[in-house]
Amino acid sequence: MNKIITVIVFMIVTVSTITSQEWQTDFSKAKEIALKQDKPIILVFQGSDWCAPCIKLDKEVWSTETFIKYAVEHYVMLKADFPRKKGNALSEAQTTANAALAEKYNKQGYFPFVVVLDSEGVVLGETSYKKTTPENYIKELNAFIK
Repeated sequence: MNKIITVIVFMIVTVSTITSQEWQTDFSKAKEIALKQDKPIILVFQGSDWCAPCIKLDKEVWSTETFIKYAVEHYVMLKADFPRKKGNALSEAQTTANAALAEKYNKQGYFPFVVVLDSEGVVLGETSYKKTTPENYIKELNAFIK
């Protein structure tokens, strides 16, 4: 009986690890993780509740099993969200932190806007929404990484 329970718990943990992607929202923490794990940071500026291309990018790339599996091993994902609906409002501290990221990395205010950074926060490349496959989006992101 204990072996069965152990196997079930292991399967649940494995499935949830594969299908969940940890998005960072703190730039300092993202840099710390990136440095420790020697990974680039993928900084995503999005309007999660109003920007149609942002929602498409999430559905067609970020939320796919293909991308999630790859990203967990190769990237530190950092989200700077700018929701407009009151029900989705972020804390004042998070709103301020996201505005500071936008001031540094997205002065034009494009949405969605994807910035590939090294572990120190140096820009390696920029992209946005494209109607493509997760595999091709990964190739595009990786083209910026030396």
